[in-house]
Amino acid sequence: MSLALREEPAAALKSAATIRERCRNIAAAATAGRSRHFRIDRTRLDATAARVAAVTRRRYPHLDVPYHSRWRHFEAGGIDRKAELDRALAGRGVADRARAHIDLTVASVLLDAGAGAAWSFVEAESGQRYTRSEGLAVASFRAFMRGAFSARPDDPLRVDASALAAMDAATLAGLFQAGTSNPLLGLGGRAALLRRLGSALLIQRDAFGDTARPGALFDTLPATRRAVSASTLLEALLDGLGSIWRSVSAPDGVPLGDVWRHPHAGGSGPTAGWVPLHKLSQWLAYSLFEPFEWAGITVTDRDHLTALGGLLLDTGVLQLVDAAALARTWDVGDELVIEWRALTVALIDELLPRIRARLGAPALPLACILEGGTWAAGRELAAELRAGDPPLSIDSDGTVF
Repeated sequence: MSLALREEPAAALKSAATIRERCRNIAAAATAGRSRHFRIDRTRLDATAARVAAVTRRRYPHLDVPYHSRWRHFEAGGIDRKAELDRALAGRGVADRARAHIDLTVASVLLDAGAGAAWSFVEAESGQRYTRSEGLAVASFRAFMRGAFSARPDDPLRVDASALAAMDAATLAGLFQAGTSNPLLGLGGRAALLRRLGSALLIQRDAFGDTARPGALFDTLPATRRAVSASTLLEALLDGLGSIWRSVSAPDGVPLGDVWRHPHAGGSGPTAGWVPLHKLSQWLAYSLFEPFEWAGITVTDRDHLTALGGLLLDTGVLQLVDAAALARTWDVGDELVIEWRALTVALIDELLPRIRARLGAPALPLACILEGGTWAAGRELAAELRAGDPPLSIDSDGTVF
């Protein structure tokens, strides 16, 4: 019996297993020549794996690869900003530090949708200029350190629902140095997302407790206080933050965000034809591995989550049926974009054993391969081919990816 029939529709579409199932269905259709948008050339998988393995070895010669996480972006410019935060948290207990780490992670990840090529952030503390995800991370880190998300002047290092409720585009623009000469994509959408986060923190007391802050996940989530599974973490985030998403609704009318219709998604029952991707939520889950582990809680089943993006168009594993697609700007809900993302999830799963074999590291977690890895190799290819721009132009409202 399919997952969709055994669970309520909303629950099925929150499952990482459903993400893989539906993405593989779309890949099977493309393999059979039924896609209007893409062809798959699996003969290029080995060369792609070799490139990823080489980049990983160059960046981490001893294969001490950290997780793909927002915390890597907080290290931009070679600066250990976590150490700065922990100095500011000195004297607090393990749980209080964990809550602060989680607060920062949630706020920063939800502000991490594409910044656009024209925006940058100059960090006063270092004098360095940052762009794209690194810039958004550093800007959000500095906002957090200044207490921009706190409702308590005596405790700036937290995220509170009441502070988020007051967040508007002008305030966010000031925090991110955005303006007409330094435009940040989706500024209004980002501010609205933070306000909806504030509402979710108040409403979802099971997840966020009476404190109405993201860090309450540390108290409400781990079932044993010693371990939490990655799947449980993702599903808790999707349950607790479901009301912040506005892009689409699931078959039963529950807003789930990054879930889309696709003719080859397959499935049965009420969820047939829907493919969940949950990129920002998975990125958030990956980024929370470390805050939980720093607090002594093991994250299990880490490979249950999926890839978030990739380099497959630039390596030729994926090929556009119509090259003219490169010349236009796409909406996040367009079938071609949904299919591109789904094929990436399915095909990076196929890359994983090849990359692990080349590295001689059969147990290296997916989160580390992404960091080592597919994300870094993709960034390098984009820089070589297009000065860092992605292969397809997508109109983002700042709330999906």
